[in-house]
Amino acid sequence: MPAAPGTMGLGLLGFLAAWELMMAAMMLPALAPLTSAYLRTIRGVQRQWVRAGRTVALITGYLMTWLGFGILAYAAASLAAVLTADAPRVAPWVGAGLLVAAGIYQLTPLKDFCLRHCRSPMSFLLHVSAYRGRLRDLRVGAYHGAYCVGCCWGLMVVLLAVGVMNLIWMAAIAAVILVEKIWTHGHAFSRVAGALLIAVALFVPAHPELLPGFHSVVTMAG
Repeated sequence: MPAAPGTMGLGLLGFLAAWELMMAAMMLPALAPLTSAYLRTIRGVQRQWVRAGRTVALITGYLMTWLGFGILAYAAASLAAVLTADAPRVAPWVGAGLLVAAGIYQLTPLKDFCLRHCRSPMSFLLHVSAYRGRLRDLRVGAYHGAYCVGCCWGLMVVLLAVGVMNLIWMAAIAAVILVEKIWTHGHAFSRVAGALLIAVALFVPAHPELLPGFHSVVTMAG
């Protein structure tokens, strides 16, 4: 799907549906270690359908957190579309600023804190072991999702900047997230990714086409 600024003409509900599908495709591979660890903690549950239901609840809670972030993403994409249309010379500078912000965040202690949480599923499960009640699994998924948003929101801002539903960038950012979370040197890799984002931002004002989410090419038909 070609990259384009804004929400691709979608209303809020349509955008959120597309966003949630995108999050499932991008984020669930990185959720696999936690899901696997969680399945081990409930293997004593005899009924298979109960285990399956609890796993679905975990994943649903996780995706619900990203759905909430999707509302903010919709607002940001809408503003990007307005900015691109009304102030095309300013838009690339704003996009470059967002890349710099995302890159700097990759270097912060808060990013490291959230990433450590995401890289240690067993420590997380020990922390939430006291959760009780019918909504326990949903709460566990949402709680982990909140840390995941804290870890990855900057990379999602990059996705908005390069154009929502840009399949190539979706795959690239999903790969960065996966490597950050499962590779032994994930923390160092995260910092390298941040430095690269800042470096790319320096070229955006002169080459606005680098950020399709903040650059609109108008073709004239004669």
